[in-house]
Amino acid sequence: MAGKTPLVIVAGAGAGLGQALLARFQSGGFTAVGLGRSKPEAVSGAFHALDLADDAAMPETIAAIIAEHGAPSVVIHNAAELVIRPFVDSHLSDYQRTWVSMVQSAILLAQATMQPMVRAGGGAFIVSGATASLLGGARFSAFASAKFALRGLTQSLAREFQHAGVHVSHVILDGIIDTARSRALHSLDPAKMMRPEDIAEAYWQLAHQPKSTWAQELDLRPASEGF
Repeated sequence: MAGKTPLVIVAGAGAGLGQALLARFQSGGFTAVGLGRSKPEAVSGAFHALDLADDAAMPETIAAIIAEHGAPSVVIHNAAELVIRPFVDSHLSDYQRTWVSMVQSAILLAQATMQPMVRAGGGAFIVSGATASLLGGARFSAFASAKFALRGLTQSLAREFQHAGVHVSHVILDGIIDTARSRALHSLDPAKMMRPEDIAEAYWQLAHQPKSTWAQELDLRPASEGF
């Protein structure tokens, strides 16, 4: 694969942050490939529509991408499944759905990309977290339980693969990302929201940290956000 441009794979490449990540890495000279349930209207780079938690489709799709482009230099897990519901009204299926959508998809993504990156000499594996990765709020028990699990998975992967040259990191997004959907849902001043392009820039910098100063966890929030 000598001479090929570096590859970034973004799993969870929907409108908003996912597409902003693809656009940032593409502008930096990467071949950008997005994965997600449905293709957004505006797409940066290539896009494969699939269920990220499908244990047959995910490995097959990523294997085909690697066969065409070579091992990825950067892999980003950006999948989320938000469930907001009082505990007494929650069902086991709510917990299963959040775990499958976020944790199982991350496991499949790592299984398909980690060894190819190791064999290619290293890379970066970045996972999008949330406030719920650290704090389980009322009515967020399903979402927070999966986000806690995702954070623990990321820590384990970092300890297992950093010595093989793969920089595994977890980004806590402590705030509301500015998208058309979130503006309608939260009625929040955009000045108090997180711009997808600014988050993408932080991911770019994280993916290019020198080995002497690798961050395993980074937390980002608007200046107006309390913590």
